[in-house]
Amino acid sequence: MNAFRTTLAAATLGLTAIATSAAADDMATVQTFYDLLSNPGSETHVAAFLGATSESWESVGDYSGENEGRDGFVGQMGFFSQLIPDLDWSVQAMHQDGDFITVRSRATGTPTGPFFGVDGEGHSFDILTIDIHELDDGVIVRTYHVEDWASALQQLSGR
Repeated sequence: MNAFRTTLAAATLGLTAIATSAAADDMATVQTFYDLLSNPGSETHVAAFLGATSESWESVGDYSGENEGRDGFVGQMGFFSQLIPDLDWSVQAMHQDGDFITVRSRATGTPTGPFFGVDGEGHSFDILTIDIHELDDGVIVRTYHVEDWASALQQLSGR
């Protein structure tokens, strides 16, 4: 009976170590998304993002059915690198449940020109964002996201 308990304990520890390692790998994969958001003009970060996402990756921000793919997202990041050169997308918390990783983050920046029609010259924004990343075999296949852009626009307009 003691040999059985010892074997069971060793197997449990081994499986726990494997699961913990896989979760850490998944979280590191998801972190590449935020590294790109904080360095939108960096070719190194673009390459890491492309390696962390599937070719069919899609960004889902609403229920319109018009989801953005990788190429469109990378293009948007290039635009953001010019418009918001100090953009910082800081992960505040990351939680994994199976193939889904939920991230609470904070986005800050100071646009150099009109942003969503608001000329916020001299103003910055500081907003909450929530993302749910869906992974398949260690690669991000879909990202659902909500950003508090309404608060950003209020902050930029000086309200």
